[in-house]
Amino acid sequence: MENLEIEGSHKNFFIPSVSFNAKTGICELSGESFLEDTVEFYKPLINWVEDYIELVHGPLALIIRLTYFNTSTSRSILDILNILKDYEESGGEVVINWHFDENDIDMEEDIDDYIIDTGLDINKIPF
Repeated sequence: MENLEIEGSHKNFFIPSVSFNAKTGICELSGESFLEDTVEFYKPLINWVEDYIELVHGPLALIIRLTYFNTSTSRSILDILNILKDYEESGGEVVINWHFDENDIDMEEDIDDYIIDTGLDINKIPF
């Protein structure tokens, strides 16, 4: 299984940086996510997570450091979190650390909504 690496960009749209490591199971998503076609961007990330679960079946850590994401990105993040919840319920080891600006009340509320919607333990880490 290959790593998934995408360099972030701030051109016409904001593309987040992605670093999913197949050896360690550490998956990092950082920057800003405001894309023209969110579904197309996040589909390889979702596929990678599904493949990791099926092929490696090891511990998986999702580290999110997004300073902004739009509504369509929110749905894609929820899709990933739901996959991780299913994996956890089937015995997989999952850790989610979400770093956020302590002054960004909206982001903290979004994280709380994800916790409620998925039932996952998401570690909120203010900076």
